[in-house]
Amino acid sequence: MKLFWDPAQLLHAPRFFMQRGVVRPNFEVPARAEALLEGCRALGLHPILPPPADRAALERVHVPAYLDFLHDAPAAWSLLPDHGPELVPNIHPSPEMLANDAQPSRMIVGQLGWYTADTSCPIAAETWPSAIAAAACAIAAADAAALGDTAYALTRPPGHHAYPARAGGHCYLNNAAIAAERLHDRGAERVAVLDIDSHHGNGTQGVFWEREDVLFVSVHGDPKGYYPWYVGHAEERGNLFGIDCNLNLPLPIGTADSGWLEALDLGLAAIRQFEPEALVLSLGFDPSENEPLSFLRVTADGFARAAERIAALRLPTAIIQEGGYNTDTLGALLQRFLSAYGA
Repeated sequence: MKLFWDPAQLLHAPRFFMQRGVVRPNFEVPARAEALLEGCRALGLHPILPPPADRAALERVHVPAYLDFLHDAPAAWSLLPDHGPELVPNIHPSPEMLANDAQPSRMIVGQLGWYTADTSCPIAAETWPSAIAAAACAIAAADAAALGDTAYALTRPPGHHAYPARAGGHCYLNNAAIAAERLHDRGAERVAVLDIDSHHGNGTQGVFWEREDVLFVSVHGDPKGYYPWYVGHAEERGNLFGIDCNLNLPLPIGTADSGWLEALDLGLAAIRQFEPEALVLSLGFDPSENEPLSFLRVTADGFARAAERIAALRLPTAIIQEGGYNTDTLGALLQRFLSAYGA
């Protein structure tokens, strides 16, 4: 199995996020990637530096104006008087504003609210270099999968909460969606995206909501009590051509190995029925019982058993790293997962 990694992904180092009215240290820190790299080294996997991501590949998913915003916003922010060290919004356009034909602002404060979904994705000058390096890893993994292989993209920051024109949930560029589009561009007519992060992949769902050539399957904590709160429910099936190409399998708080694997099996059955030519796996380790923001209770054995089940699909696969924030256990969990997968 090939491992794609770019050290530029360590540059992004967000300082804080707001939780229940309290400013807390941000969990999405460079140490996450370092822990995952240790797990790869234990397996004898050596990082491959991917080619730079080309703009056209990013625009297969993301709106050009949004990409420009991510690149240019820190410079505009720096011109504000008394600005903080990171860009964090204090207003977002409400549904009522959007219903009244709201328009993007010309000012950086307004642009920041327009292009972000929440306050958990602070932006700094180092964010764009890290995000585009992560996307390059996802593209390289998709290129390997297009040749019939399986590859692991150590993508950090993660991506599955990012919409075409909006960051959210620690995510800026949707690496999994970019990988799926790359597989299409390399000849795969039908692609499945399986998301096993503990949080619903709302951004990925949004990208492919009306598509019949991509099946999106997500196994996650029930959004009635968990981020992203508003979407990720079982009745969300897609729209227009994409009807029945979206499968959400939300789970109650405290779900452990047996319930999680049972839901995974339902998702895998749907993937087999869809008959894709390639798979994108959004791999999150935050379902772990040891997570700081735990909702599910999956053990290391559970992750290993999940890897065996997913590998049994025998599909060319681009494995894209998403969440998982306990740096003491991340490396070991990745090692167990990739070992069971057959790395």
